[in-house]
Amino acid sequence: MASNGSRASLEKDPHEVASMFDGVARRYDLTNTVLSFGQDRGWRKATRAALDLKPGERVLDLAAGTGVSTVELGRSGAWVVATDFSKGMLKAGVSRQVPMVAGDAMALPYADGVFDAATISFGLRNVSDFEAGLREIARVTKPGGRLVVSEFSTPTFGPFRTVYMEYLMRALPRVAQAVSSNPDAYVYLAESIRAWPTQEELALSIEAAGWRDVQWRNLTGGIVALHRARR
Repeated sequence: MASNGSRASLEKDPHEVASMFDGVARRYDLTNTVLSFGQDRGWRKATRAALDLKPGERVLDLAAGTGVSTVELGRSGAWVVATDFSKGMLKAGVSRQVPMVAGDAMALPYADGVFDAATISFGLRNVSDFEAGLREIARVTKPGGRLVVSEFSTPTFGPFRTVYMEYLMRALPRVAQAVSSNPDAYVYLAESIRAWPTQEELALSIEAAGWRDVQWRNLTGGIVALHRARR
């Protein structure tokens, strides 16, 4: 198992990844805001808008971390439960007073078809078998329910893509050194982003996992992509 001062490998052993996130939990939200130049707030708002939530709906916020995304989703009036496999992350966000449940994306602790909508933001690429995770999210979502996957993706403009990848692999770990409680973890995060499927490839995986009407749109030039689908 990884220690709090280490990183997970791209094999994405669940114990290693959970331990790594336990190690970054204390300053995770601050680090994300710094590394994204404040773009993370806009990405959360875009995710809420894409889900088109209604008051009273039951919503799964998977890979919710400290619950900052859950609070944003809850502004819609929906009932939203934060779920994450890192207990350290959930503990770091306990003051947010949103429902929190520890759970693995590949074996969710929920019955079939209980959620009107589900979302996973910047967490699907950390699931060791993300296709299995997509199938499991489908299991707990009602027929006709909505899915939004917010994830780092591939910038569409070639020169910008080159600059972005350079930032990921060189500058991001250096910036993390100054603000993160576990800078080594951000080396893994940079590598996991670079190895992640393109927008088109992820759309095909979502469809193969039992979702329909899959669409996506790029945010910040394709640094992030929002994939939407229906159960």
